[in-house]
Order: sequence, then structure tokens, then C-alpha cells
Amino acid sequence: MNRPTRRLPLTALRTFEAAARHLSFKQAADELCVSATTVSNQIRQLEKDWNCKLFHRHTRAVSLTEKGQSLATVLTSAFTDIRAEIDKNIAPRRQTVTIAVGPIFGSRWLAPRLARFARLHPGIELVVHHGTRINSADQLHTDLAVDWGVGKWRNLHSVRLMEIRYSPIISPELAQESGALTTPADLTDLTIIHQHDRSEWENWFALAGYPEAAPENEMIIVDSNMVQRTVKDGQGVALGVFPFMDPEVKNGQLIKPFDIDLAPDRAFHLLAKQETLANKAVQTVWNWIMSEAHAGAEDGSGGLETRNDGLRDPAVGV
Repeated sequence: MNRPTRRLPLTALRTFEAAARHLSFKQAADELCVSATTVSNQIRQLEKDWNCKLFHRHTRAVSLTEKGQSLATVLTSAFTDIRAEIDKNIAPRRQTVTIAVGPIFGSRWLAPRLARFARLHPGIELVVHHGTRINSADQLHTDLAVDWGVGKWRNLHSVRLMEIRYSPIISPELAQESGALTTPADLTDLTIIHQHDRSEWENWFALAGYPEAAPENEMIIVDSNMVQRTVKDGQGVALGVFPFMDPEVKNGQLIKPFDIDLAPDRAFHLLAKQETLANKAVQTVWNWIMSEAHAGAEDGSGGLETRNDGLRDPAVGV
């Protein structure tokens, strides 16, 4: 006849294991979010039930008895195995992948897609950081990055993610105040807002047939979101980044006065270190971004060149 199995006091055993690991009732209480009195009482109950001493109580410390040390060793090993099994096969922890992006790509392209990523990949936590310009691998401090350039990054895998184009944008209020804008030269009567430097506007005026255009008033703003905000406030005219600005033009928040688009040599690129791409979670995010960019090429939210340098064989930035 089998003897009935005695129920183990699992809560008290967990408390004892924490106290034995810390050799402190107070630290065990902090870990378990209970009071030190609760820890002490549970351990005393174990000692009473088993008629043995598990701890030596000193004035300001505790130490394990021989039986306490033996039990602690077994419990720590058992709890470690249980946690490992749960993490691996029952409820694996979410893996974290970090990505650095600039303000306009982050707010206009990535942010609207984050909820979809979370639904598709609940096991991956995607942490988005503010990105800065990257020249080489030692400046990449996240798993992935989206940067703006011509594709020359030393010791990094890079893929040309999407093409953009520049065209002037102006608020309806400023357009009404300034009168008819019949030729690109009329823009020079307004405040021209540059981002970073004057080169893009110079290239656009040259494309429009006015290489000698000389604006009367100019300002330089580095942050792209601030540029868009300044335009919407009617403070000047800037080169809008399309297709990101298409929604504002379609709903009338902004006006695109001329159908003249400048295609810059630079574009958005997806970047990663070679060793980082060996991580499956990073591969998943890489492939998802590539897939979204391909889909964007079809729906107008952001194009992607057709080329064979996806995750399996990404192009190397030089």
C-alpha cells in the first residue's frame, strides 16, 4: 500500500530559499515583497514542523545550519531548473531588439507599424532609440539602425530601404497670404527653411530651372519634425519629404505648389553588424522591416529597390 504523499509547503520553501541565498531575512523579504516578520515566521514554522533547526540566529545576522545548508542547496537547484524549464518551454521570456531611427522615419514610417509588429511577434520587444548619423560599425550602439546616406558604411551590412523625394511644401494660410505662386522663383520671396544645410534647396532650384535663385530670408533647422511644424505654423516654406508628407497634402493641411520632385542621391538604409544578424530575434526584425518596406512600395508609404541583398546576403557597406 502506497503511503500518501505529504504536501510540500511551497510558499515557505520559497521563502527559506531566498533567505538562505541572501543570508538575510530582510533581503529575502524585499525580494519577495513581504515583511521580514513574515519571512521569520514561515521559517520558524518549517523548523517546528520538521523538528530541526535551519538557521543560527545571531545578533545582526543569520547563518545556515548543516541541515539548512543541505536543504538550501537542493532548493536552489530545483528552483533554478524550474525557472529554466518555464523560460525555455512554457513561457519563454520576450527577447529585446534595439533599433535607432531618425525623427521623421521614426514618427512617419516606423511608429504607425509598431502595433502590427507587436501582434505578429509577441515574443520580441522592439525598443526604439533616437538615432544619430553613423559612419562606421563602432558608432552603431543598437542591434539595428535606419540611417540616411549613400550606402557607404564601414564594416556594416546595409540595404537600401526606401527612396524618398523632395518637393516644396507650404501651409494654406501662408500660400493665401503670399498670393499666387506661379513659378518656383516666387518661393524666394518667402522664408526658405533649410534642414542641415542649403544643398537640397540649391539642387531643387537647379532642377526647377532657377539655379541662381537667391532667397531673401532663410533659416536652418536640423530636426526634421521641427521643420514640418514650422511650415504648418506658416513661418516659411520647406522641402517636404515624400511620400511621408502625402497624407498632409491629400487632406489639405499642406500644399505642394509645384509638381517638381528632387530625387536625392541619399536614401534610407537598414544597417546591422554582421555578428548581430546571427541573432534570430534580430533577423526577425530585419525581415519584418524589409517586408514592410516592400509592401510600402505598393501602397505608396515608402518604396524599396528590388534587389537580392536581404537578410541571407546583405550588401556590405564600404
